[in-house]
Amino acid sequence: MVGPNRPQIVLFGSSIVQMSYSHGGWGSILSDIYSRKADVILRGYYGWNSRRAIEVLDEIFPKDAAIQPSLVIVYFGGNDSMGPHSSGLGTHVPLPEYVENMRKIAIHLKSLSDTTRIIFLSSPPLNEVHLRENQSAALSPLVRTNELCREYSEACIDLCHEVGVKVIDLWTAIQQKDDWLTACFTDGLHLSAEGSKIVVQEILKVLKEADWTPSLHWKSMPTEFAGKSPYNLVAADGKSTLDPSDWTFYREIKWD
Repeated sequence: MVGPNRPQIVLFGSSIVQMSYSHGGWGSILSDIYSRKADVILRGYYGWNSRRAIEVLDEIFPKDAAIQPSLVIVYFGGNDSMGPHSSGLGTHVPLPEYVENMRKIAIHLKSLSDTTRIIFLSSPPLNEVHLRENQSAALSPLVRTNELCREYSEACIDLCHEVGVKVIDLWTAIQQKDDWLTACFTDGLHLSAEGSKIVVQEILKVLKEADWTPSLHWKSMPTEFAGKSPYNLVAADGKSTLDPSDWTFYREIKWD
């Protein structure tokens, strides 16, 4: 790997994670916010459910790794919550099994190190009409409803409270936006830029409020290679240089 070693933030989950660098996604926003602070690492897998996730936990997060992540943000649930297919195939995972799978993920991640922090994202809502309109002809008819998303979201939240893991209630957070049905999705399911902004806002809120040492909120973390240098941009007085390492004026949103 390239140096210097930075704290690692790993995004682990299904398509909402894999696609978090598309459409102004939340992964790309976090990478911008944490530039010169931490490395954001993507481990997202389209179509995965919690069953697939626990099969590869040791490969993605080996306990004997020399460097362990500082933060892991986890999302599974949307595919688990789909209605079962008559063939027995597909992504559906019964709710009790989903909860136990998420418990296994939490326990494994907690075991990585004393300083590995965890945030779970609960299942977001969806636009059922838009989703049906955008369903691919290559797929068998899918059963996805907001009610199922709510059930799995609440189960995830309850589990996190039980095991002491930070959790973000995306099902509720996204629906706080008045036009969420039309603004927050690209296809009725996956997040648009507007939906991703809500995810980032909620993640930063958790990081700012968390009583973690060291803090993982971006404003509290050191900036790599910050400080004065004669090779920096020359100031207007023509006699000194400016340190641009923490400039954020170029960002569309001034994140807190």
